[in-house]
Amino acid sequence: MTRADAVTAVRNPLAFIAARWTPDPRTVRRAALAALVMSVVIVVTGGAVRLTGSGLGCPTWPKCTEDSLHNTAEMGIHGYIEFGNRMLTYVLCAAVGWAIVAARSQKPYRRDLVRLGWAQFWVVMSNAVLGGIVVLVGLNPYTVAAHFLLSTVLIAVATLMWQRTREGDGAPRPLVGKSVQQLVWILVAATVLLIAVGTVVTGAGPHAGDSSEVERMPLDWENVSKLHAVLAWIVVTLTFALWFVLKAVDAPQGPLARTRELFLVLLAQGALGYIQYFTELPEILVGAHMFGSCLVWIATLRVLLSLRERPETEPPGLPAQQPDATSPSMAEPR
Repeated sequence: MTRADAVTAVRNPLAFIAARWTPDPRTVRRAALAALVMSVVIVVTGGAVRLTGSGLGCPTWPKCTEDSLHNTAEMGIHGYIEFGNRMLTYVLCAAVGWAIVAARSQKPYRRDLVRLGWAQFWVVMSNAVLGGIVVLVGLNPYTVAAHFLLSTVLIAVATLMWQRTREGDGAPRPLVGKSVQQLVWILVAATVLLIAVGTVVTGAGPHAGDSSEVERMPLDWENVSKLHAVLAWIVVTLTFALWFVLKAVDAPQGPLARTRELFLVLLAQGALGYIQYFTELPEILVGAHMFGSCLVWIATLRVLLSLRERPETEPPGLPAQQPDATSPSMAEPR
């Protein structure tokens, strides 16, 4: 390596790597998928911290204790669980970093992928700081809810990046009409509300995250749970209606398949929700329900992203062909 190369590597390591490596498109897709998988893993392990009463296993932040960066044997299993979850944040950062490097090195260069990778990085950093605040304020339920909601933002960005790695870089072409798109946006909004109310159920419920007395949201837990169930049925109904509308307008198989997948995930998640409610919230089922909420969110976003296609960039001078507005895939439901 020459001195000039060494200077470039220090000043702009991403450009240095990109100039010497061109990843296969499958490598970029796998890197984006790894970041998405880790964004779900960190949610599930965070739930395990709370459900095992290990939320204050490390009682301070950024150190684990006032005198130690890591947990000590005297802290017991709760210290290991909490500190282990903190260490997984570094694994998540590594996965996101790998996605950024792969996207930056791809040829031709795609600015949107790199920006989505960096967006994940900054969300991770923000949520790490918020996680520290959660500890410092003694697991205040409102900060815990915000911590989870910011994780759903991370999952959304990671899902979008993964989808974009599987598409071309041309202008998006809609596969369905505006009325169908509007119905899907209503479905997305209802899902966001469903997840947000789910955090309220958690904040008012019995699993406080620590064995000691921890503040809970001053709401009737059972009433909030019933509201959550009503919202879940609304999301299921919207998904069922969307599937019929897509069949009626003879939509392409992509949106139909993604909608069917969402419907199946919702049924499984709903069944799990009712089982945990009537069995007095066993920790293992609550953890599985948190994992299911991540799958519901990803499946909902995939329905939204399936409503358009992105071909490869058109050669210069050749305008992108617009789909016929009277074609079956663009028709409005009658």
